[in-house]
Amino acid sequence: MKGPSFKKIRKAILLAAGRGERMRPLTDHIPKPLVKVAGKALIEHHLSSLVEAGVEEVVINYAHLGEQIIAALGDGSRYGLSIHYSSEAGGALETAGGILQALPLLCSDCDDFIVVNTDVWTDYHLKALVNKELGDNLAHLVMIDTPDFKSHGDFYLPHSSTSHGQVALQAPGELLTFSGLSVLSKHLFAGLEPGRLPLLPLLQKAIEAGRVIGEYYAGDWEDVGTIERFELLNSRLG
Repeated sequence: MKGPSFKKIRKAILLAAGRGERMRPLTDHIPKPLVKVAGKALIEHHLSSLVEAGVEEVVINYAHLGEQIIAALGDGSRYGLSIHYSSEAGGALETAGGILQALPLLCSDCDDFIVVNTDVWTDYHLKALVNKELGDNLAHLVMIDTPDFKSHGDFYLPHSSTSHGQVALQAPGELLTFSGLSVLSKHLFAGLEPGRLPLLPLLQKAIEAGRVIGEYYAGDWEDVGTIERFELLNSRLG
């Protein structure tokens, strides 16, 4: 049951500042979020999912060839939402650094927001994240089975067969992989100085404090991180 002051999450950030080194030479001329999967730019799949979920405002961080992203997506009006941009043209800030820089755009009137890594494609319904209440937690992570191309997973989700629970660094069972889909609280970034910052240490600290929850998702999810995986996904989706 939702708390009396709970409001659905209406803001999201799409992480689009990666260089896409493993997809060169394709990404020498086009930013990875604009590569087409099943005939539509990868980032547009995420925008469509966010609109369907009820998200109203999206921030997109960008670096490499980011002007192409702005030209392609504009202010978001044709998708039915408002898009703002956070430039990392001076050098990519990594995940936490990029989010920290974008917080003034994300959290002018709210504490929590959805985060989507544009390197992935999935059929996960983002509406579930719009309705997620963090309470005193700092993050809610969508976890998946560790894909074959990874040597090990990221975190444990005890009793993952029940779909939801507290995320742990040590627990019985299999290590799961963070999917790149989450709800984060602005308080996860409290006290941090601007600059290049990875997200993993912040999540580990919050998990140790017992303030990260998660869910297990067994549906379709693909990392579009290499030319080979990109081509396989397009072949599979037709």
